[in-house]
Amino acid sequence: MTIQAGDRLPEVPLQRIREGVENVGSRELFDGRKVVIFAVPGAFTPTCSERHLPGYVEHFDEFRKRGIDVACVAVNDPFVMKAWGDSQHVPDGLMMLADGNGDFTRALGLEMDASAYGMGTRSKRYAIYAEDGVAKQVLVEAPGEFRVSSADHVLSQLG
Repeated sequence: MTIQAGDRLPEVPLQRIREGVENVGSRELFDGRKVVIFAVPGAFTPTCSERHLPGYVEHFDEFRKRGIDVACVAVNDPFVMKAWGDSQHVPDGLMMLADGNGDFTRALGLEMDASAYGMGTRSKRYAIYAEDGVAKQVLVEAPGEFRVSSADHVLSQLG
């Protein structure tokens, strides 16, 4: 079942790199804060690298001024997420989270089959606005689209 507004985010470990690889539970990452979690089908892929992540980098300070943290999730390993973040000049504080096995993605009900493109199971493109671990808005893109999960659109929905 796909996550809906009002649902609690699933408790699933994600990975990130700081001093080394860290396994961090989603509750630890998202409870007690306002956060926009956006997901991409894959790091270094065209739309993700040219439009999706750059929009959040560009508007990162606007989210922070509103007291909102930002997290990027992809079904990639933490080394790829770190390298992608470095190549995109991701600011400190924008969380680059690896969902290497797709556990978080599946728990949200937002997986897709990208095996026709040689990518296996990946995440749909989406943005979730959550407060204290509860989804307030769930914005999922139609296949092949990039509109509702963009930083511009999410900011417009937050008022």
